[in-house]
Amino acid sequence: MSGLDRGALEEWKGSVGRSETRAEVLEHESLRRYALAVGSDPEVEQVLPPLAHWAFFLPQPEDGDIGEDGHPRRGGFLPAISLPRRMFAAADISFEAPLLLGHEAEMLSSVASVTHKGGQSGDLIFVDVDRAIRQDGDVRVRERQTYVYRDMGSPAPMPVPGDGPVDGELWEPGPVNLFRFSAVTFNSHRIHYDLPYAQAVEGYPALVVHGPFTAAKLAAFAEREGRLARFSFRAQSPLFLGQPIRLQRGEGEVRAVRCDGATAMTAKVAYQ
Repeated sequence: MSGLDRGALEEWKGSVGRSETRAEVLEHESLRRYALAVGSDPEVEQVLPPLAHWAFFLPQPEDGDIGEDGHPRRGGFLPAISLPRRMFAAADISFEAPLLLGHEAEMLSSVASVTHKGGQSGDLIFVDVDRAIRQDGDVRVRERQTYVYRDMGSPAPMPVPGDGPVDGELWEPGPVNLFRFSAVTFNSHRIHYDLPYAQAVEGYPALVVHGPFTAAKLAAFAEREGRLARFSFRAQSPLFLGQPIRLQRGEGEVRAVRCDGATAMTAKVAYQ
């Protein structure tokens, strides 16, 4: 097993089944700020923004519990995986009933699986976390989130624009957009705002557009066709600040495409 200690892997797998429960009131103003950050209607009393549940149950690390990368330190609820780079890679979300603003909700999270795979860039550890948000005795949202941990690998090159135009709806987030999304989701990962860190430590050529930000824009794009029942996305390539992004629609899916034509994220969609 290349580079990984088998005992450490078994210890990480021991976190499967670990769970935690949190409760909070789903208040309007947090959701309004989230809606503004993703470019949606701020009248959240009338219409919920895309992936509205991401405005709630945010991470709450104290200053001393934050790692060098800006993420919460390893350990705690998630396994203390030692591979240096960690990313939110995918999610499969089912919308079973609308969230009730102004009411208390409960979220149960549990570690569903820890899986090791060998990739071209080295070892990969995938951690699946199941989350269920319940109100008034009913599950409103179910979600499986997938995190991937990996070695640093080689520095990522800046995508080179292709010869021809890329079709689709243009999205060009700027540095303020990245800051606002980090703020409303309490995401302090430094690759989204600290350029020297992103380049020198994590090997990116520019600031990285958040995967969840891209997912929220794709969900809003998909919702023009109807109310979502299910939204399942997978990140495939990074998106960088300063380069245009195109949102495309396909059969049962939506995509975010880079200026070089590479697909950065694909999302399968189903409507109510």
